[in-house]
Amino acid sequence: MANDTVILTTLNAAWSEPGSVLDVFLESFRAGESTRELLDHLVIVSLDSAAHERCGQVHRHCFVLVAGGVNFSGQKNFMTDGYLKMMWSRINFLGQVLEKGFSFIFTDTDIVWFRNPLPHFYLDGDFLIACYHFTGDPDDLSNAPNGGFAYVRSNSETIEFYRFWYAAREKHPGLHDQDVLNSIKNDSFVAELGVKIKFLSTELFGGLCEPSRNMSRVCTMHANCCIGLSRKISDLDAMLRDWRRFMALPQDDKHSVSSWTVPRNCSVQTSETGAIEQRGSYLSA
Repeated sequence: MANDTVILTTLNAAWSEPGSVLDVFLESFRAGESTRELLDHLVIVSLDSAAHERCGQVHRHCFVLVAGGVNFSGQKNFMTDGYLKMMWSRINFLGQVLEKGFSFIFTDTDIVWFRNPLPHFYLDGDFLIACYHFTGDPDDLSNAPNGGFAYVRSNSETIEFYRFWYAAREKHPGLHDQDVLNSIKNDSFVAELGVKIKFLSTELFGGLCEPSRNMSRVCTMHANCCIGLSRKISDLDAMLRDWRRFMALPQDDKHSVSSWTVPRNCSVQTSETGAIEQRGSYLSA
């Protein structure tokens, strides 16, 4: 974009097949309100050759990420060795993007986009991240971060923050990036860096863990708290249908619509711990 911001998502073969998550993700940009043009700024980062080939068939901007010969093509079950390597490879890559001077919006591919989120980002934040359950205070560090959606400004603070985050994996073996983030967000070093962390409201950036209740304002919805690829695809499709029905309503009737028909096939755990535990299972069948 004009302000050197790029939209990034990561993709492996399991999610790139026709009729899978990628197709719903891209269709949401075409169906959303002022989101189609954002596709010009979306780079799909492929984690394997099959995903890269599929990306080239459906999108203009594709980048293949090679991570030390690790095979990321298959479904990666939550907290397996392959899953952890994939998550940390992503954090390392995003840090390199910041070092090159690009700010970014990172989005998981199991998120549907309904409106342009840029006007809703806090101007005084460096690291803005979605959360599973929003306390109502964007500065409250007790919010549970959801790494599936984040906006990060490229500056010296965020560059050092990502280096610190990536290095912290060594002190927290066996944990994924999100649990480590939840641990280091209160670290004194992060405070000394001066990086301004903000949490995004679920009213605008909702998910199955805590859906947005305002379809007149919602920007994105995430199929989090959902185990099983087929269930995830089904509920993502349902979200798109809900959106299209909402947009077809007369303007005067839209204010009365506040609910979704999801979750349908996805099981939602209401506890914060349960929600966090299920996030990574998005690549399991």
